[in-house]
Amino acid sequence: MSVFIVEYVYPSHSAEQLADIRPAHRDFLSALHDKGINLASGPWAEGAPGALLIIRANSAEKALEFLNDDPFYSAGLIAKRNIREWTPVIGSW
Repeated sequence: MSVFIVEYVYPSHSAEQLADIRPAHRDFLSALHDKGINLASGPWAEGAPGALLIIRANSAEKALEFLNDDPFYSAGLIAKRNIREWTPVIGSW
């Protein structure tokens, strides 16, 4: 099993829509966390609107497939998803 870093980039005009859907989005990510898929996730503290997710999956394609049902994605509130495989060296992974 591999670990992938996924960056969500939100459209700059979407703050109100994101706030409306955020509870369902967080419930979805919490369910993935409970299954051991979403290892950690959260929004950027400053700067461009977006978030970082650490996903455990067999492939990049599978990682994105897990995220296809994210309410933010279903509502068209993710302008771009960047994904890279990550090799954690230090930490509780």
